[in-house]
Formats: sequence, C-alpha cells, structure tokens
Amino acid sequence: MPGAHSTYYDRRLRQGQALIRARRPYLFRNTVTGLGLMAVVGGIYYYTLNAVGQDNFDDVRVPDAPRQPANAK
Repeated sequence: MPGAHSTYYDRRLRQGQALIRARRPYLFRNTVTGLGLMAVVGGIYYYTLNAVGQDNFDDVRVPDAPRQPANAK
C-alpha cells in the first residue's frame, strides 16, 4: 500500500503484538534497574534527612525583636 507507514500501535494507540514481543526480553532487566535506582534515591533521601535532622542550632542567637532603622522618623 503506497503511503502507508508501519507502526507498533493500532488505530486506538494500543500496543501491538510486535511491540509487546520486542519489549518482552527487557521487561525484567528494566524492572530490576528501576527498583535499584529507586532504592539508591530512597537511601540518599533517607540519609540526607537523618543528617539534617541531627543538626543542633542551640549556638545560633536569635534576636528578640527586629532592628529599627537608624534614620527612622
């Protein structure tokens, strides 16, 4: 058919059988890689929150009232 193009999707934009067969060998590896990345990011997030949560700001002096400008009328 002239002018027709090949696609992995049908007219309702659902995956065709060829696309499902082409993705099947990579499904497990991509899932494991995604879970591994999520674990690394989650670990970094947890470590960061723990490290920041241990900060002690007792040595920081907080003023009682805001300063007034020197040239206030």
